[in-house]
Amino acid sequence: MTLFAFPGQTAFYQGKVRDVYTIGQDLLVMIASDRISAFDVILPRPIPGKGQVLNQLAAHMLEATRDICPNWLIETPTPQAAIGHRCKPFAVEVVVRGYLCGHAWRTYNEGQRLLCGVLMPDGLKENDPFPEPIITPSTKAAVGHDEDIAEARILEEGLASAGEWEQIKDYALKLFARGQELARERGLILADTKYEFGLRGDTITLMDEIHTPDSSRYFYADGFDERQQKGEKQRQLSKEFVREWLIANEFMGKTGQTVPEMTDEWVETIAGRYIELFEKLTGKAFAPRPVNDDETFRIISERLSKLS
Repeated sequence: MTLFAFPGQTAFYQGKVRDVYTIGQDLLVMIASDRISAFDVILPRPIPGKGQVLNQLAAHMLEATRDICPNWLIETPTPQAAIGHRCKPFAVEVVVRGYLCGHAWRTYNEGQRLLCGVLMPDGLKENDPFPEPIITPSTKAAVGHDEDIAEARILEEGLASAGEWEQIKDYALKLFARGQELARERGLILADTKYEFGLRGDTITLMDEIHTPDSSRYFYADGFDERQQKGEKQRQLSKEFVREWLIANEFMGKTGQTVPEMTDEWVETIAGRYIELFEKLTGKAFAPRPVNDDETFRIISERLSKLS
């Protein structure tokens, strides 16, 4: 993916999926790449169209939740790019779980009942709903794996003040409730997700993407209860199927493990699942646009000149 040098650019950071450009002191440009990561490892092949899916779906969801809390997004000038407010991030990812799946299930299945200091009730099976959504934070590592962290440690280490953390939790649960509502309207179940927050001045602000397949897990609502009763695998739309494929091929991002080969067919399958989720959640047909670097640079530069 092309790296740009925008007018007024003061810093650049390449994340697992996004390229982030700081403009002056107050603006960010995020360009969503077609890279895909799992277990905090960037996989060797890009997924065509993924960046456009993520960027457009995140924008859709940020607009649909803007009444709940302030967010960073100003506009999406191109299919893969977003311009927004620069915030000082809290070094915590706020993971909200409504169902026992993914990392929570793997922890539970090992016999553990405490996750990030939260007690999970006995007697649950994979993909069962929790009595109420739980928050299981993780540290946001710049390099390597994120790690689970309990609320007490967040406060002890000063990652957020008590007041900030209470506000963050309140926002996260309200965002999750809205996400579940939006999913239900489209025949899906939002099982879990993560949010990132930062400070814009003194204002706690929602950052990055929300309710996308990279940050969330969705099940199909139709037939969910019947599959649970029969102990059958749930139909889902999320990146979890990529993680499951990696686990089946003995890769979980640990030292010495090798990423299995990604065939053309498998790359096309992943791309199709991303598009399916976009169309299912938004009710709109996904129309990928050719990416022209010169046009991208021109459009973003023009928008920045009007915002700076």
